[in-house]
Amino acid sequence: MAEEKQTHPYRDHPNTYVVQDRSSQDEMQRLRIQDQIMTAGMGGVLSEQPDASRFESVLDVGCGTGGWLIEVAKTYPTAKRLVGVDASGKMLDYAREQAQIQQVSERVEFLAMDALLMLEFPVYSFDLVNHRFAGSWLRIWDWPKLLSEYRRVLRPGGVIRVSESDFCRESGYAAYDRINQLYLAAFFQGGYLFTPEPDGMIGHLARLLQQHGVQDVQTRSHIVEFRAGTPEGHHFAEDMRLGCRTVLPFLRKWTRVPDDYESLYQQVLQEMQEPNFVASWEVLTAWGTNPDCEESNDFLQVR
Repeated sequence: MAEEKQTHPYRDHPNTYVVQDRSSQDEMQRLRIQDQIMTAGMGGVLSEQPDASRFESVLDVGCGTGGWLIEVAKTYPTAKRLVGVDASGKMLDYAREQAQIQQVSERVEFLAMDALLMLEFPVYSFDLVNHRFAGSWLRIWDWPKLLSEYRRVLRPGGVIRVSESDFCRESGYAAYDRINQLYLAAFFQGGYLFTPEPDGMIGHLARLLQQHGVQDVQTRSHIVEFRAGTPEGHHFAEDMRLGCRTVLPFLRKWTRVPDDYESLYQQVLQEMQEPNFVASWEVLTAWGTNPDCEESNDFLQVR
């Protein structure tokens, strides 16, 4: 067994992530960029929470390169235990390196785990369970089991928090809008959206939490804009430049990719440099609380 581990140092859990090569340097760079621009655009890591300092133990599911969790550690010194789980060993190695560089590794740990199978933690382990942009690996039929696992590992009165973005806000730029329509079609056909509309995920978040026993569900929407000539616009253009490459096998699997995809891609890169270019995403956060002990015990017995 030891020899096998040395031969496959980054053996990953099987999962449903839309990028086939999870060890891709381009994809890791894209995720780092996306972490930064989304956290800034949403006003911080937990901007909607009135008293985020009460979360002493935090679980981040599908943590990727660890940016969100590391920022939580830096922002909230009261958080004593922060755990990120992901199916990609390569991304977790990078996350651990960043936690050391940013001097939070004593409070932050990253574990290889496939959340679609099981969260390998005891009952009532965390004050907050978070996931952000799980739409890249979470299919619509996986939600019930995943939310059941969130509730199992969350203490009574703890918070479940999920954030997702919409698709294809019209920009008025032909190539950009066309390539986003390809994304929309592929994500719907692959089972990652409930409906083939731009809000095919975010329009369902509150309902999902309520249907699966989460109480006092609330939502907050952020419109995040990316304008050419700004740092945010530059980062967004880099995100798109990398993403249009890394997700191409997924597009080919689930929709018809046009023969002129390469020229379409080059045109998108040009459009994003035009002075008047503006792209916007709606990011919706939905959150609520785990029921009290009596209701939670009933829930666990049913399971």
